[in-house]
Amino acid sequence: MNFDTTPEQRKWRELAREFARDEIAPRAARLDREQRFPYDIIEKMADLGLMGLTIPEEYGGSGGDFVGYNLALEEISRADTSVGITMEAHISLGCAPLLNFGTQQQKERYLGEIIQGGRRLWAFGLTEENAGTDAGGTETTAELQGGEWVINGSKKWITNGGTDITAGVTIIARTGTRGDGRPELTAIIVPQDTPGYTRGPGYEKTGWRASDQRPLYFRDCRVPEENTLGERGRGFRQFLSTLDGGRVAVGALSVGLAQACFDEALRRARSRRQFGRPISEFQAIQFKLADMAMEIELARNMVLKAAWLKDQGRPFSREASMAKVFASETAKRAADRAVQIWGGEGFMETNAVARYWRQVKINEIGEGTSEINRQIIARSLLQEEAGHTAGEKIPAQ
Repeated sequence: MNFDTTPEQRKWRELAREFARDEIAPRAARLDREQRFPYDIIEKMADLGLMGLTIPEEYGGSGGDFVGYNLALEEISRADTSVGITMEAHISLGCAPLLNFGTQQQKERYLGEIIQGGRRLWAFGLTEENAGTDAGGTETTAELQGGEWVINGSKKWITNGGTDITAGVTIIARTGTRGDGRPELTAIIVPQDTPGYTRGPGYEKTGWRASDQRPLYFRDCRVPEENTLGERGRGFRQFLSTLDGGRVAVGALSVGLAQACFDEALRRARSRRQFGRPISEFQAIQFKLADMAMEIELARNMVLKAAWLKDQGRPFSREASMAKVFASETAKRAADRAVQIWGGEGFMETNAVARYWRQVKINEIGEGTSEINRQIIARSLLQEEAGHTAGEKIPAQ
């Protein structure tokens, strides 16, 4: 077993680390306070190849692997998870479906526009008021009329859907009913300037305040049938595959945030003095630091294992859910311990750990809640055991 990263992976990690340290971290607090999308930062990241890191060079991307991407994403998120989620949603949710399921023409057109065309973003629209974890509850419809999809409905909490540099969104829509009575779900590409497609105002959020999340609306929105992404009726499987990769990446984002919490906690423990000595000399503080460091290392290893499995073309769905759950909950515990070590100062909005504490919760919700990911893990374990004992799988409910 080799834990060494490749020179290419180390290159992306170091590039992201230096950029995050010099360009993102000094502005993170102000961007959060002003709830301002950092267009110039995203533009510079695109110029460095970070926003097309996993896209093949033939489409204008950087041709990096999934491990290198997650190493870079951790470093970006260590400086600011608002920038981290912008990068993650663009690559893992926006570009990945186009790359994995698109026709050659779609890849050349849309990925070319996003990457080669210059610093554009792409979004992925799944979640609705009554759909998300339960994709079968999708109410947005698309009906074929004269060679066009006519789309009606809405999406919510969509990242990167309404910036000035968004090129479009891939949505999951209900296009009929299957033979078993379940909804037929299809992925459809909707360019940003399509008539009938509008974007609502950005949300007031507890965290990720410098990123873009908003509702999307479709009213008799028409796109050509050729905008179908992959096969009609395969949208459910496509979004499951997409979310597997996204969960690993949110795990990396969570590790970056947890590391930022640890950095601040360690700095405070060394500098603050009580009873005539640094508080780092007290066992109660040492145990908190030790627990943080152990959990962060374990979370990082889990994320990188899942990323490595994906790079190898091996099954990684269970490991993706494990990485996402453990890393997101590690970040929550790290933020809580960091605030505790900072004491009253940690409760002040002028302190970085207060910002981190606000940001951690969403990681347990986005890209599949901790509850649904635990269910995925459990089903995988039970199916594996059933396969060993009876040669058949337990059906999903």
